[in-house]
Amino acid sequence: MEKQILDVAIIGGGPAGLNAALMLGRARKNVAVIDDGRARNAVTRETHGFLTRDGVSPGEFRRIAKKEIGAYPSVSFVEDTAVSIEGADGRFAISTAQGNSFVSRKVLFAVGMKDRPLDIPGLAETYGKSAFVCPYCDGWELRDQQLVVIAKGEGAMHFAPLLSGWTKRFTICTNGPDELSEEQREELRRHGIPVFESPIRSIESNAGIVYQVVLEDGTTIPCRGIFFQSELVTGSDLPRSIGCSITEMGAVVVDQFGKTNVPGVYSAGDAASRQYQAVAAAAMGAFTAAAINNELNLEAWKREG
Repeated sequence: MEKQILDVAIIGGGPAGLNAALMLGRARKNVAVIDDGRARNAVTRETHGFLTRDGVSPGEFRRIAKKEIGAYPSVSFVEDTAVSIEGADGRFAISTAQGNSFVSRKVLFAVGMKDRPLDIPGLAETYGKSAFVCPYCDGWELRDQQLVVIAKGEGAMHFAPLLSGWTKRFTICTNGPDELSEEQREELRRHGIPVFESPIRSIESNAGIVYQVVLEDGTTIPCRGIFFQSELVTGSDLPRSIGCSITEMGAVVVDQFGKTNVPGVYSAGDAASRQYQAVAAAAMGAFTAAAINNELNLEAWKREG
Protein backbone atom coordinates (compact mmCIF):
# COMPACT_ATOMS: atom_id res chain seq x y z
CA MET A 1 0.00 0.00 0.00
CA GLU A 2 1.33 3.44 -0.94
CA LYS A 3 2.50 5.44 2.03
CA GLN A 4 0.42 8.44 3.08
CA ILE A 5 2.45 11.55 3.84
CA LEU A 6 1.23 13.40 6.90
CA ASP A 7 2.08 16.51 8.86
CA VAL A 8 1.17 14.76 12.10
CA ALA A 9 0.41 11.16 12.97
CA ILE A 10 -1.65 10.99 16.15
CA ILE A 11 -1.43 7.57 17.76
CA GLY A 12 -4.41 7.22 20.08
CA GLY A 13 -7.96 8.50 19.69
CA GLY A 14 -9.11 9.37 23.20
CA PRO A 15 -9.84 12.91 24.45
CA ALA A 16 -6.20 14.02 24.05
CA GLY A 17 -5.78 12.67 20.55
CA LEU A 18 -9.18 13.86 19.38
CA ASN A 19 -8.77 17.39 20.70
CA ALA A 20 -5.31 17.54 19.14
CA ALA A 21 -6.83 16.44 15.83
CA LEU A 22 -9.46 19.17 16.10
CA MET A 23 -6.84 21.86 16.68
CA LEU A 24 -4.56 20.62 13.93
CA GLY A 25 -7.45 20.24 11.50
CA ARG A 26 -8.40 23.84 12.13
CA ALA A 27 -4.76 24.76 11.52
CA ARG A 28 -4.99 23.09 8.08
CA LYS A 29 -2.57 20.32 8.86
CA ASN A 30 -2.74 16.88 7.24
CA VAL A 31 -3.41 14.50 10.13
CA ALA A 32 -4.27 10.84 10.69
CA VAL A 33 -5.62 9.58 14.00
CA ILE A 34 -4.62 5.93 14.38
CA ASP A 35 -6.69 4.20 17.06
CA ASP A 36 -7.99 0.68 17.61
CA GLY A 37 -11.14 1.83 19.42
CA ARG A 38 -10.33 -0.06 22.62
CA ALA A 39 -10.28 2.76 25.14
CA ARG A 40 -9.30 2.15 28.76
CA ASN A 41 -12.49 3.90 29.94
CA ALA A 42 -14.71 1.85 27.63
CA VAL A 43 -15.75 -0.21 30.67
CA THR A 44 -17.38 2.84 32.25
CA ARG A 45 -20.93 3.83 31.52
CA GLU A 46 -20.44 7.57 31.82
CA THR A 47 -17.74 10.23 31.62
CA HIS A 48 -18.00 12.96 34.24
CA GLY A 49 -16.51 16.35 34.99
CA PHE A 50 -16.37 17.46 31.34
CA LEU A 51 -18.40 20.64 30.86
CA THR A 52 -21.24 20.17 28.30
CA ARG A 53 -20.53 16.41 28.24
CA ASP A 54 -21.15 15.39 31.86
CA GLY A 55 -22.62 11.89 31.92
CA VAL A 56 -21.90 11.03 28.29
CA SER A 57 -20.69 7.50 27.58
CA PRO A 58 -17.11 7.14 26.29
CA GLY A 59 -18.42 5.77 23.00
CA GLU A 60 -20.85 8.64 22.51
CA PHE A 61 -18.11 11.14 23.40
CA ARG A 62 -15.95 9.77 20.60
CA ARG A 63 -18.83 9.72 18.14
CA ILE A 64 -19.63 13.37 18.79
CA ALA A 65 -15.97 14.33 18.61
CA LYS A 66 -15.42 12.59 15.28
CA LYS A 67 -18.53 14.22 13.84
CA GLU A 68 -17.25 17.67 14.82
CA ILE A 69 -13.75 16.96 13.51
CA GLY A 70 -15.32 15.78 10.25
CA ALA A 71 -15.79 19.44 9.33
CA TYR A 72 -12.03 19.59 8.71
CA PRO A 73 -11.17 17.49 5.64
CA SER A 74 -7.44 17.28 6.34
CA VAL A 75 -8.07 14.94 9.31
CA SER A 76 -8.64 11.23 8.73
CA PHE A 77 -9.39 8.40 11.14
CA VAL A 78 -7.75 4.99 10.86
CA GLU A 79 -9.26 2.17 12.93
CA ASP A 80 -6.09 0.19 13.41
CA THR A 81 -3.22 -0.40 15.83
CA ALA A 82 0.16 1.21 15.30
CA VAL A 83 2.75 -1.53 15.86
CA SER A 84 6.07 0.01 14.86
CA ILE A 85 7.71 3.37 14.41
CA GLU A 86 11.13 4.37 13.17
CA GLY A 87 12.87 7.33 11.59
CA ALA A 88 13.59 10.84 12.80
CA ASP A 89 12.16 14.35 12.95
CA GLY A 90 10.65 15.25 9.60
CA ARG A 91 10.20 11.67 8.43
CA PHE A 92 8.79 9.07 10.79
CA ALA A 93 7.62 5.76 9.34
CA ILE A 94 4.69 4.09 11.10
CA SER A 95 3.29 0.64 10.38
CA THR A 96 0.03 -0.84 11.63
CA ALA A 97 -1.34 -4.27 12.44
CA GLN A 98 -3.50 -4.24 9.29
CA GLY A 99 -0.59 -3.42 7.00
CA ASN A 100 -1.13 0.32 6.65
CA SER A 101 1.96 2.50 6.41
CA PHE A 102 2.34 6.20 7.07
CA VAL A 103 5.13 8.72 6.80
CA SER A 104 4.76 11.74 9.05
CA ARG A 105 6.79 14.81 9.86
CA LYS A 106 5.70 14.82 13.52
CA VAL A 107 4.23 12.23 15.88
CA LEU A 108 1.89 12.71 18.81
CA PHE A 109 1.52 9.81 21.23
CA ALA A 110 -1.88 10.03 22.89
CA VAL A 111 -1.83 6.36 23.83
CA GLY A 112 -3.18 6.75 27.36
CA MET A 113 -2.59 4.21 30.09
CA LYS A 114 -3.93 0.70 30.54
CA ASP A 115 -4.68 -1.35 33.63
CA ARG A 116 -2.63 -4.32 34.61
CA PRO A 117 -4.79 -7.47 34.86
CA LEU A 118 -7.19 -7.39 37.81
CA ASP A 119 -6.28 -10.40 39.94
CA ILE A 120 -8.99 -10.09 42.62
CA PRO A 121 -11.86 -12.52 41.92
CA GLY A 122 -14.98 -10.57 41.02
CA LEU A 123 -13.31 -7.19 40.45
CA ALA A 124 -13.34 -7.40 36.67
CA GLU A 125 -17.11 -8.06 36.73
CA THR A 126 -17.77 -4.90 38.74
CA TYR A 127 -15.18 -2.58 37.15
CA GLY A 128 -16.97 0.35 35.54
CA LYS A 129 -20.33 -0.63 37.03
CA SER A 130 -19.84 -0.37 40.78
CA ALA A 131 -16.04 -0.47 41.16
CA PHE A 132 -14.08 2.59 40.12
CA VAL A 133 -10.68 4.23 40.45
CA CYS A 134 -11.54 7.95 40.66
CA PRO A 135 -13.96 9.61 43.11
CA TYR A 136 -14.02 12.76 40.97
CA CYS A 137 -15.41 10.70 38.11
CA ASP A 138 -17.80 8.46 40.05
CA GLY A 139 -18.02 9.62 43.67
CA TRP A 140 -21.27 11.55 43.21
CA GLU A 141 -23.17 8.43 42.14
CA LEU A 142 -21.98 6.64 45.32
CA ARG A 143 -22.44 9.53 47.75
CA ASP A 144 -23.37 8.53 51.32
CA GLN A 145 -23.19 4.84 50.40
CA GLN A 146 -21.31 2.09 52.23
CA LEU A 147 -18.12 1.57 50.22
CA VAL A 148 -14.95 -0.51 50.26
CA VAL A 149 -11.58 0.97 49.38
CA ILE A 150 -9.02 -1.53 48.09
CA ALA A 151 -5.63 0.06 48.67
CA LYS A 152 -2.67 -0.12 51.01
CA GLY A 153 0.04 2.15 52.36
CA GLU A 154 0.16 5.61 50.84
CA GLY A 155 -2.62 4.68 48.44
CA ALA A 156 -4.98 4.04 51.34
CA MET A 157 -3.97 7.28 53.03
CA HIS A 158 -4.63 9.16 49.79
CA PHE A 159 -8.07 7.64 49.31
CA ALA A 160 -9.29 8.07 52.91
CA PRO A 161 -9.46 11.88 53.21
CA LEU A 162 -10.33 12.26 49.53
CA LEU A 163 -13.30 9.89 49.62
CA SER A 164 -14.58 11.36 52.89
CA GLY A 165 -15.99 14.27 50.91
CA TRP A 166 -18.50 11.90 49.30
CA THR A 167 -19.18 9.45 52.12
CA LYS A 168 -17.99 8.77 55.65
CA ARG A 169 -19.13 5.15 55.41
CA PHE A 170 -16.24 3.17 54.01
CA THR A 171 -13.93 0.33 54.94
CA ILE A 172 -10.35 -0.14 53.77
CA CYS A 173 -9.29 -3.59 52.59
CA THR A 174 -5.55 -3.81 52.01
CA ASN A 175 -5.67 -7.31 50.49
CA GLY A 176 -2.58 -8.34 52.44
CA PRO A 177 -0.16 -6.45 54.74
CA ASP A 178 -1.42 -2.89 55.13
CA GLU A 179 1.99 -1.19 54.67
CA LEU A 180 0.85 1.53 57.07
CA SER A 181 2.81 3.14 59.85
CA GLU A 182 1.41 3.03 63.38
CA GLU A 183 0.77 6.76 63.11
CA GLN A 184 -1.28 6.21 59.96
CA ARG A 185 -3.26 3.39 61.57
CA GLU A 186 -4.05 5.67 64.51
CA GLU A 187 -5.18 8.41 62.14
CA LEU A 188 -7.63 6.03 60.47
CA ARG A 189 -8.87 4.81 63.87
CA ARG A 190 -9.55 8.41 64.95
CA HIS A 191 -11.76 8.80 61.90
CA GLY A 192 -13.58 5.54 62.58
CA ILE A 193 -12.38 3.82 59.42
CA PRO A 194 -12.05 0.02 59.72
CA VAL A 195 -8.97 -1.57 58.11
CA PHE A 196 -8.78 -5.27 57.18
CA GLU A 197 -5.52 -6.90 56.11
CA SER A 198 -6.88 -10.32 55.24
CA PRO A 199 -6.60 -11.12 51.50
CA ILE A 200 -9.78 -10.74 49.48
CA ARG A 201 -11.38 -14.08 48.59
CA SER A 202 -14.03 -12.63 46.30
CA ILE A 203 -16.13 -9.64 45.36
CA GLU A 204 -19.74 -10.70 45.04
CA SER A 205 -22.16 -8.81 42.81
CA ASN A 206 -25.41 -8.93 40.86
CA ALA A 207 -25.14 -7.76 37.23
CA GLY A 208 -21.96 -5.93 38.13
CA ILE A 209 -23.36 -4.19 41.22
CA VAL A 210 -21.34 -5.25 44.25
CA TYR A 211 -23.14 -6.23 47.44
CA GLN A 212 -20.32 -7.63 49.55
CA VAL A 213 -16.60 -8.28 49.75
CA VAL A 214 -15.56 -11.60 51.28
CA LEU A 215 -12.12 -11.99 52.89
CA GLU A 216 -10.05 -15.13 53.30
CA ASP A 217 -10.53 -15.07 57.08
CA GLY A 218 -14.31 -15.30 56.59
CA THR A 219 -15.08 -11.62 57.18
CA THR A 220 -17.95 -10.36 55.03
CA ILE A 221 -18.17 -6.63 54.30
CA PRO A 222 -21.47 -5.40 52.82
CA CYS A 223 -21.05 -2.50 50.41
CA ARG A 224 -22.65 -0.69 47.51
CA GLY A 225 -19.49 0.32 45.68
CA ILE A 226 -15.73 0.00 45.52
CA PHE A 227 -12.84 2.33 44.85
CA PHE A 228 -9.53 0.66 44.16
CA GLN A 229 -5.96 1.59 43.42
CA SER A 230 -5.22 0.39 39.90
CA GLU A 231 -1.81 -0.42 38.53
CA LEU A 232 -1.19 1.30 35.22
CA VAL A 233 1.26 0.93 32.36
CA THR A 234 1.68 3.05 29.24
CA GLY A 235 -0.95 2.19 26.63
CA SER A 236 1.68 1.39 23.99
CA ASP A 237 5.34 0.41 23.92
CA LEU A 238 5.98 2.64 20.89
CA PRO A 239 7.11 5.73 22.84
CA ARG A 240 9.81 3.66 24.52
CA SER A 241 10.78 1.97 21.25
CA ILE A 242 11.49 5.31 19.55
CA GLY A 243 13.61 6.42 22.51
CA CYS A 244 11.24 8.51 24.66
CA SER A 245 12.17 8.80 28.31
CA ILE A 246 9.65 7.09 30.60
CA THR A 247 9.06 7.78 34.30
CA GLU A 248 9.02 5.07 36.97
CA MET A 249 5.21 5.41 36.94
CA GLY A 250 5.17 4.57 33.22
CA ALA A 251 4.40 8.05 31.87
CA VAL A 252 6.16 9.61 28.89
CA VAL A 253 8.41 12.47 30.01
CA VAL A 254 7.38 15.75 28.36
CA ASP A 255 8.02 19.46 28.82
CA GLN A 256 5.32 22.10 29.25
CA PHE A 257 4.57 21.97 25.50
CA GLY A 258 4.23 18.19 25.32
CA LYS A 259 7.67 17.70 23.74
CA THR A 260 9.52 14.49 24.52
CA ASN A 261 13.29 14.11 24.48
CA VAL A 262 13.03 12.81 20.89
CA PRO A 263 12.90 15.67 18.33
CA GLY A 264 9.60 15.74 16.48
CA VAL A 265 7.86 13.45 18.97
CA TYR A 266 5.20 14.73 21.38
CA SER A 267 2.89 13.13 23.92
CA ALA A 268 -0.32 14.25 25.62
CA GLY A 269 -3.09 13.01 27.86
CA ASP A 270 -2.90 10.21 30.40
CA ALA A 271 0.25 8.84 28.74
CA ALA A 272 2.14 11.99 29.72
CA SER A 273 0.42 13.06 32.93
CA ARG A 274 -0.94 11.78 36.21
CA GLN A 275 -4.03 14.00 35.87
CA TYR A 276 -6.30 11.16 34.78
CA GLN A 277 -9.34 13.20 33.82
CA ALA A 278 -10.93 13.31 30.37
CA VAL A 279 -11.14 17.09 30.47
CA ALA A 280 -7.46 17.39 31.47
CA ALA A 281 -6.43 15.04 28.67
CA ALA A 282 -8.43 17.03 26.12
CA ALA A 283 -6.89 20.30 27.30
CA MET A 284 -3.39 18.83 27.13
CA GLY A 285 -4.11 17.57 23.62
CA ALA A 286 -5.16 21.05 22.52
CA PHE A 287 -2.08 22.79 23.94
CA THR A 288 0.28 20.15 22.56
CA ALA A 289 -1.33 20.40 19.12
CA ALA A 290 -0.73 24.15 19.17
CA ALA A 291 2.94 23.54 19.97
CA ILE A 292 3.24 21.04 17.12
CA ASN A 293 1.53 23.43 14.72
CA ASN A 294 3.84 26.27 15.74
CA GLU A 295 6.87 24.07 15.11
CA LEU A 296 5.60 23.01 11.69
CA ASN A 297 4.82 26.59 10.70
CA LEU A 298 8.21 27.85 11.85
CA GLU A 299 9.99 25.13 9.89
CA ALA A 300 8.01 26.03 6.74
CA TRP A 301 8.70 29.75 7.33
CA LYS A 302 12.44 29.12 7.44
CA ARG A 303 12.38 26.90 4.34
CA GLU A 304 10.45 29.45 2.34
CA GLY A 305 12.37 32.54 3.48
